Amino acid sequence: VFEGIAQRGKTSMGWFYGFKLHAIINHHGELLSIRVTPGNIDDREPLRQGLANDIFGKLFGDRGYVSQDLKDKLFNDFNIDFITKLRRNMKQQILKPIDEALLNGRSLIETVFDELKNLCQIEHSRHRSFTGFAANLLAGLIAYCWFPFKPTLKNVSAYGQAAKN
Repeated sequence: VFEGIAQRGKTSMGWFYGFKLHAIINHHGELLSIRVTPGNIDDREPLRQGLANDIFGKLFGDRGYVSQDLKDKLFNDFNIDFITKLRRNMKQQILKPIDEALLNGRSLIETVFDELKNLCQIEHSRHRSFTGFAANLLAGLIAYCWFPFKPTLKNVSAYGQAAKN
């Protein structure tokens, strides 16, 4: 069904055949930007191609997004402060306490993806056409946007007050 479109990719969980959903969310768990790519695309590529064009402020990512070139590009082109966890073999970075607290809240995106997969059922292999796949994905994303209660980072305003003091 997806011959020539889907690709074989590798994650920390192993190999898969299909697509990757890249998303940027805010501290309220709301989707700000999304992109679907074949499974073999580098995780950093959607950011290079404009996933974060309409974003401002700080952007937090996991170790898969570590790239000094990407960090410089996002800062120079869009004034985005891109903060990631470091790999084990990298030199320690000094972060402001608020940035460290927000970086530790990255599990929020995992919770959002869990809800998308399990509650909105965007992950399954029964599609008979690309149109069916796209319709199912869009329906799941729209359903998630209508959820009255989304996972959030608590006390983000308190983080901001602590940073000012």
